[in-house]
Formats: sequence, structure tokens, C-alpha cells
Amino acid sequence: MAVMAAAFLMVPASGVAVAATPPQPGTFVGRGFDTCAAPSQSAMNAWRANSPYRAVGIYISGGSRSCAQPNLTATWVSNQVANGWRLIPIELGYQAPCGTRTPKMSANAVTARTQGGTAADSAVSAAQALGIGAGSTIYNDIEAYPSNASCRAAVLSFLSGWTQRLHTRGYLAGMYSSGSSGIRDVCDAYDDPAYTRLDQIWIAWWNGVADTDGGSYCADDRYANHQRLHQYAGEVTETWGGVTIHIDRNYLDVSTDQGPPPEGEWTTTVDNTGAGFTASANWGTSAFSAQRFGADYRFASPVSASDVAWYAATTPAAGSYSVEVWYPADPGYNNQTPFIVAAATGNQTVTVNQRTGGGQWVPLGVFTLPAGAGNKVGVSRWTSGTGYVIADAVRLTRR
Repeated sequence: MAVMAAAFLMVPASGVAVAATPPQPGTFVGRGFDTCAAPSQSAMNAWRANSPYRAVGIYISGGSRSCAQPNLTATWVSNQVANGWRLIPIELGYQAPCGTRTPKMSANAVTARTQGGTAADSAVSAAQALGIGAGSTIYNDIEAYPSNASCRAAVLSFLSGWTQRLHTRGYLAGMYSSGSSGIRDVCDAYDDPAYTRLDQIWIAWWNGVADTDGGSYCADDRYANHQRLHQYAGEVTETWGGVTIHIDRNYLDVSTDQGPPPEGEWTTTVDNTGAGFTASANWGTSAFSAQRFGADYRFASPVSASDVAWYAATTPAAGSYSVEVWYPADPGYNNQTPFIVAAATGNQTVTVNQRTGGGQWVPLGVFTLPAGAGNKVGVSRWTSGTGYVIADAVRLTRR
């Protein structure tokens, strides 16, 4: 992957809530490019009007990045999405312990798994600061390495931690690597229950063919459900609309619909428009906020009475589940919204300030839930807070 020498610059964190974009790169088939530093707005406009590319890779996080990112801001992200670009968010951090790049992940598989989770948290923070919302795929760039058994185990364990944490945070997990090392290793371990399977792979194989074939590196029946990107040429210079950029060429066939999670990672999402949602006629419907999950959300004024909007789901077994909620935030929404979790030991209430933190999955905690069908999470109107109480979406993930 093209990495030019330059000063390293972290994406600045922001305390201001950023409206999330649709999932990136989302569902898309076509050509894209990646380059070390996010191009200027004028360069992106010229390439949008004249080039065959419609997706662009951007380095959002990671301690191994080597280019400054003066253009990479939430405004830049919003502008590109509005102009029809698909974004490919990249974390360039921990590298294989047997490779030459630094910083290196631990050769100890247990430690490497923890590092993968930490990297995912950092990448999500960077994505959220840029307005790259939940449902997006973040690709961990692990450069080519001389694979061996112990190194392979560390990389696969790291990627398991990466994938598990991204799933918990509401994102899909991708990986970029050379076909002859990282891609071969994850494809060989596709059915290995010791590791958590990625959602998408990005194959670096400079054969000059714009497709998603993995050749001998990855069998056709692995990551076959619109789950591949192919970097088919690298370190090339192209000029479009009078603007020259040093790039790698890519072809994408990706989708946000990756099918059910692997066994042991059961998760379900219930939207306010789904069959599992019930609410009285006192709850109105709105599509006012762009931070909503899905087409719309429900709202109601506070009242000193029981009028709960419930989300029902069928959990596969009694056990520990992380509970997350999604809502749009607004200064006019309630600052003390009670969320009720129907735990195995009785209802438990968690209060959330819905004036902040919207447009993303917000964790309520980990709870022991009973098995089977039934109401699992509710939103109550009985609060001393002021402003509309919002009910949008709930996600349960088995731990």
C-alpha cells in the first residue's frame, strides 16, 4: 500500500458530535484508489468529474501512518460522501511480529488479541470523530510479512480481537494485506473455530486485473459474499482533470450485508420499524434527525406514568449479553431517558442523556438475559428529565 515519507499527524479528536455518514464503503462494486494523504477538495472534485474512480482509501488512524493528513476532517468526509465518493477507512498500526514494519504486535497470541481490541477502539474513535458512522467497515492494514506458524497465530489472534471489538462497537471488520502473507493466512483459517472471521478482505496482488479474484492466495468460496477488495496495481501516477496523484488502484465488490455472525457471536438488532417493537399511540414518528437508525424513530413527551416502548427479541440461550442503544441526539431531547433492561434477575434501569452522543451505538452495559422470545429492552417516558424521549434501535450481542 502506498506510504510516502512525511510527518505523522493524528486525526484530531473533537468534543463536538458529528453527524454520521451512511456506512462506508457500504454496498459498492467498482474502481477505487488509495493514496498516502487525503487529497485536497479541488483534487477530489477534479477526479470525481474525470476519473473512473468512485472510492478512495483514507488512513484514519494507527501508529504506523507516515503521512500528514491536513485535509482529513469531518467536513472533508461529509463533502466526499455528498459528492458520491465511497470511503475506505484504514487503520495502519500494529504489524506482524515477524515483519520489518513497526510498531509490532506481540508475538504472544493472547496479548496480540488484546492489542487487536485496543486498536479497534482507537480506530472507532477516529472514525466517529470524522463522522464515519456505525455499519462502516474499517480495514486493518498489516503489511507483508514472512509468515510462519507462530507469527501466523499472533496475526490471526490480533485480527480476532480486532473483529470482536469492532462488532461490539457496531462496525464491520476488514483487513488489508499481501496475498502471499496476511490474505493467505486468514483464508487458510476461514473455518478455524479458534479465530473470529473477518467481514471483508482487501487483497494486495498487483496482477493488473481489476477484479476480486484471490488467485492461489484465497479460494473462491471464502469471503465470497461481496466481501472482497483487490489492490491490483500499486505505486502508479495518474492525472485526471489536470490533477496528478500517486496512487494504488483497487477494485471493490463489497456489501454491508455479510450474513449471520460466526457461531458464538450471536447478535440481533431491533429497529423501531421492526416486528419486535411495540409502543402505544402516544409515541409519534419522526425522520427529523439525520442521526437516526433506519428510516425514522419514535418520540414522546415525559409523563409520570408507565408507558414503555418495548423491543422484543429471541435470545438463543440464557447468558451474558451486551446491550446497546441507538438514538439521534438533539438539545430538545430528554437528558434523563430511562432505558429498561429485562434481565434474568428483574428489570434494571440505565439513564441516558439523549442530548449528546447520538448517531452511534451507545453501550448500556452487560446483562444476564433469559433465553427465548420476549421483551428485552424498553424506553420509558417516566422521567424527571425534560425534552422528548426517543426510541430508535436496540442491539443485543451475546458475550
